[in-house]
Amino acid sequence: MSEVFEGYERQYCELSANLSKKCTAAGALAGEQKKQKLSDVRAGVEDAEALIRKMDLEARSLQPNVKAVLLAKLREYKSDLNNLKSEVKRIASGNLNAAARDELLESGMADTLTASADQRSRLMMTTERLNQSGDRIKDSRRTMLETEELGVSILQDLHSQRQALLHANNTLHGVDDNIGKSKKILTAISRRMSRNKWIIGTIIAVLIIAIALVLYFKLAK
Repeated sequence: MSEVFEGYERQYCELSANLSKKCTAAGALAGEQKKQKLSDVRAGVEDAEALIRKMDLEARSLQPNVKAVLLAKLREYKSDLNNLKSEVKRIASGNLNAAARDELLESGMADTLTASADQRSRLMMTTERLNQSGDRIKDSRRTMLETEELGVSILQDLHSQRQALLHANNTLHGVDDNIGKSKKILTAISRRMSRNKWIIGTIIAVLIIAIALVLYFKLAK
């Protein structure tokens, strides 16, 4: 709901009610007093038309779902203002005699005021529905913001977890590299030990053969 539109709407409703009272009072007057009262009403009607134009511009600048409701209200306001303008013309025509004027005041004006009251009642109901729609829109917007904040929080948690996983992955790669190096060192040590075993075995075999030859020659003598 637009606060600007609500401000214009309050001004229009107050002005419309005031103009209806002045119009009713003008119907009971005559001469200069009647002309002065009708002049005041016409000036007020111009102000009311200006407010309706402002409300129309403001409504058309809003979101489609809100704009449709506000434009429906504006149609009611325009109809109410047209009825008031028609009543001003009838009062200002000067062709009605006293009896017709009394009849107008007793019947026509009563019907007009009843119609205006009905229109205002419908406008009040429309305003109430619009306020309820505005509250629902505000609740939906608040829920959307809360959902957005939750989504941002989840994304931040996922980012932190991703960084932790990348760090763990890098650590595992480092461990794999160290294991590979250790494996190469152990393989080299194993080969060296095998080579040393062969060398020692060869030396022992040579010593055994030498001892055997020495014993043989001594026993032979």
